Formats: sequence, C-alpha cells, structure tokens
Amino acid sequence: MSLIRADLDSLPAYVPGRAIPGAIKLASNEVPMPPPPAVLAAIAEAAAGGNRYPDLAVSALTARLAGALDVDADRIAVGCGSVSLCQQLVQITCREPSDEVLFAWRSFEAYPIVTQIGAATAQTVPLTEDFRHDLDAMAAAVTPNTRLIMVCSPNNPTGTAVGRAEFERFLAAMGPDVLVALDEAYHEYVTDPDVVDGLSMVDAHPNLVVLRTFSKAYRLAGLRVGYAVAAADVAQALRKVCSPFSISSVAQAGAIAALEAKDELLASCAEIVGERTRVRDALIAAGYTVPPTQSNFVWVALGAKTADFAAHCLEHKLIVRPFAPEGVRITVSTPEENDLLLAAATAFTG
Repeated sequence: MSLIRADLDSLPAYVPGRAIPGAIKLASNEVPMPPPPAVLAAIAEAAAGGNRYPDLAVSALTARLAGALDVDADRIAVGCGSVSLCQQLVQITCREPSDEVLFAWRSFEAYPIVTQIGAATAQTVPLTEDFRHDLDAMAAAVTPNTRLIMVCSPNNPTGTAVGRAEFERFLAAMGPDVLVALDEAYHEYVTDPDVVDGLSMVDAHPNLVVLRTFSKAYRLAGLRVGYAVAAADVAQALRKVCSPFSISSVAQAGAIAALEAKDELLASCAEIVGERTRVRDALIAAGYTVPPTQSNFVWVALGAKTADFAAHCLEHKLIVRPFAPEGVRITVSTPEENDLLLAAATAFTG
C-alpha cells in the first residue's frame, strides 16, 4: 500500500518562466522595474524583525485594504499570492471527488493544479476562436456537481477580458450554491471601460469572490501577497483554511507601503499600456495573430510553430513563455527590451 496519493503521479506541474543568466526574461509577466525606494525601505525595516512571527490575522494590511477598497474588513481574506487563494477556494467549496471546478481553457495554468490538489474534478470549456471566455458555453456546462467557477479576466495567457454586461448575464444564470471567482490579477492594466470590474459587483452578488494581487502592478511578485473580496462568510472560510503565518511580516510591510505608493505605481502602468499597444501593432504588422490584450503581456497564436518560435527567441537571448502547441505569452517590458523582442520576431521564418 502506497503512503502517497496515487493521483499525484498525474498532477500537472506548474511551469515557471525560465531564468537564464544573460538572457532577457519576458516569460513571467513581471514588471521590469523594482519596487519604489519607500517600499524597499519598509521591506528592509520589517526584515529586521525577522526573528518574530508575523501577524497571523494580517490585520494591519487587511485594515489598509478595507480603507482603500471601501469595504468592511471582514469581507477581505489575504493569501500567499492569489494562487494560494485559488487553492483555498477549492478547499472551501469541494468536499467530494465528484465536486466540479469549472474554468475556461486555456486559462491560468494553476487552475487544474489546485483542483486536483483539492481532490476535485476539473471541467473545462474551450475559449472562443478569438481567444475569449465563452461565458454562454460555461453557463451551459454547469451541472448539479459544479461548486466553483474560475473566470480569469484579463485572461492569462491570452490577455483577453470579459465584458461587464456579459458577466452580469453569466452571474444571473448561476444558482446561489455555485461560487464564482473572478480572478483579476491584471486589473490595473485594464483600459477598456466595458471590461468587468469585480469590486463594483461584489456587493450585489453574495456568490461572487474577486481575487487581486500585489504581484503585478504593485511590483511585489517575490513577496507573494494576494487578496480576496467576498461576502463575509466566504472570506471567513478562506481565512480558516489559510496556512498559518503564510503571509510574512516582510510581505505585509511591503504590501502596505505599496498601497501608500499607489499613485506612483499605477502611473507606471500607463507606460506598459502604451508599450503593449506598440508591441501588438508591430507583431500584427509582421503577420502574427495577436488578440487584443488588457494585461501586461501579449499572446501570439503560433500553433505548431510555438516551440520553434520560443527556441528562436532564446537564440536571441530572449525568454518567452511557450504553451505548445497553441502559442506564446510575451511580457511587455521596457521599450529597449521590447525592441529586441520585435527584432527577433521579425527575423523568425518558422
């Protein structure tokens, strides 16, 4: 008799973006700039108390978030990145192997992983031909066993976003016993006014939970801080299954300081947005298929040429993220690094 769960042999591995000395990393949707000096100072100050346990309830950060978001503190759950919150959502909703977690595919690669870790069943619905969530098909795929639905907007890795009107219709079609998680990790890069903003809808929908993160626009990917906003009972359940002390003192201090530096940090998002337009336009002009993106990356649909394109970029000291055999995701970076990417893409003959 094995000591280990047999199904873990088939657990898909999360594949992080590669880091190779001397190469430019455009594979992980990271912001190319470090945190601002005030944030770094807060991190250093907190590190000096590293001999003490962190605040188990994450109370200081929760209070700051409550004030910034204008929601009650008991409706917020902080997690070790939004990935951990995704896993906690499976834990609080799924009890039996027959319980289902529904999500689009391709979408965030952590969804099938956390579903299997939670011993639940993954149900996927293909994206549309234009790389968007097919919310009508997802609504039709709901069964009596559906417990949790993940909607990633903007979608990772395609960058496409869900509209507010279509998401309203989707929520109206859901029963009260199905929890819908709107994963908005890239919300700060959204410029289309028709794209859904989960925080504006969470009050009216007690079965909606909104996920956001400090990893992207707030430049704290290495500190692992995400948060959920939901009905108080959902947030309480998320806090109950959170691993104790998983949000470090350093991470909490960095996140609080990042909130204080919000104006500066979000102003830099506009620079990325300008560059993503330039990069997408140039790739389309070079003959590539690149859907509209509301994130800090672009999706290049390459099909069977995906692996060859990624290898070609690596020869040019550029690391992109291949999802063979569908396409590659490329982080929008500084103008200089983007120029190198565009030169390599233009030279690809595939």
